[in-house]
Amino acid sequence: MSLLVVGLSHRSAPVSVLERAALDPEARGKLLQDAVSAEPVTESAVLSTCNRIELYADVDKFHAGVAELSTLLARHSGVDLEELTPYLYVHYEDRAVHHLFSVACGLDSMVVGEGQILGQIKDALAVAQEQHTAGRLLNDLFQQALRVGKRAHSETGIDKAGQSLVTFGLEQLAAGRDVEGWAHGKRALVIGAGSMSSLAATTLVRNGIGELAVANRTVERAERLVAILTEPGGPGAHGGTALFERSRELGGGLTARAVAMAGVEDELALADIVVSCTGATGLVLTGGTVAAARAGRTAPLALLDLAMPRDIDAAVHRIEGAHLVDIESLADASADAPMAADVDKVRGIVSDEVAAFGAAQRAAHITPTVVALRTMAADVVTSEIARLDGRLPDLDDKQRAEITQTVRRVVDKLLHAPTVRVKQLASEPGGAGYADALRELFDLDPQTVAAVSRADTRGGSHEARERA
Repeated sequence: MSLLVVGLSHRSAPVSVLERAALDPEARGKLLQDAVSAEPVTESAVLSTCNRIELYADVDKFHAGVAELSTLLARHSGVDLEELTPYLYVHYEDRAVHHLFSVACGLDSMVVGEGQILGQIKDALAVAQEQHTAGRLLNDLFQQALRVGKRAHSETGIDKAGQSLVTFGLEQLAAGRDVEGWAHGKRALVIGAGSMSSLAATTLVRNGIGELAVANRTVERAERLVAILTEPGGPGAHGGTALFERSRELGGGLTARAVAMAGVEDELALADIVVSCTGATGLVLTGGTVAAARAGRTAPLALLDLAMPRDIDAAVHRIEGAHLVDIESLADASADAPMAADVDKVRGIVSDEVAAFGAAQRAAHITPTVVALRTMAADVVTSEIARLDGRLPDLDDKQRAEITQTVRRVVDKLLHAPTVRVKQLASEPGGAGYADALRELFDLDPQTVAAVSRADTRGGSHEARERA
């Protein structure tokens, strides 16, 4: 295993740099393809969220891998390498595994314990699979990270240590008031219809807003989100019925509509709360647009910007009556958030899971060699039985079957203990050399072992895995 991760996050870089380095979906796809085309890289995956950009890779050379991944991140983000380098962090092998597992558990999030990162890790794996850049190592790693994150949330109270970024942001807007009481009956505008915007809309409805407008570049997506939120028995993972009933319970009369992006300025003039999270590369709401919406209004306007790069002009901070919470201010507020005692339990889970993952990967490394050894032994048995048939042609079928079974049983018994033991030894730290020793002792053909490894990467045969 030669796992390498190079990245930057809210812990290593200022928001201004993260904002400039943000990757849109097209750039992420090109980054994945360019990474696997690089000489030291065989697999790649990109984890890109509102506060982190990380490139994971299976590499055969550490220094060349770091240089290549750093250069690729700079090239595709558009930030000069010399400017980007001071903010980059590097993790290798077990430290890289530890980092991703910690991220999956929410330990490295801006809001400790938030669970939305699991969906983002799942999306990162799905994109790498679609692009055919994730092989056995990254598939195993990301799938295990998802299991570790779910385990942390189910076995500990890490959820109590923090909330989703949406909830945390709304709490900052509420400025110490109960979010439900603060949001009750207000008019809200949600810009965007992706996962973060959908979560924001859902959270606002659950907290009793009276009116909701969803604006999106593709109006059909906004309409689908509105249907999920308002129709009793409506479609979607959030459950239309539950949200509809919750809205009625908190005051009833929730109305919601989908609007085109061209109608955002009109909706802004009516809104009390605005949440924006789009994939736009430029500003969605300028300072002038917000100032114009404030003209003639005395009611305060609360704005939450969860996009990276930002959707809402930072100049809004200076507009009277407008209260803007963005990623930068969330980062400052989260530094003072209390840490739950369960964080220590999660760290223990992460350490245990990293050790288990490393042992499993080291054991898997020797499996192709063990399979190749057993295949060679089976070929020797077949050859010797064929030679015996030539020398003793008068053997009947029952005798021939009994001799064949006996020879195979002897070979299996001779190989069983050493192959089981070598897999145990290989799973321990420093056990990588046992595969080489086995190949040398039994004079195994390297090409045969490589062929088994390729088959294993594609899923392998059930029979081969059972024999191993």
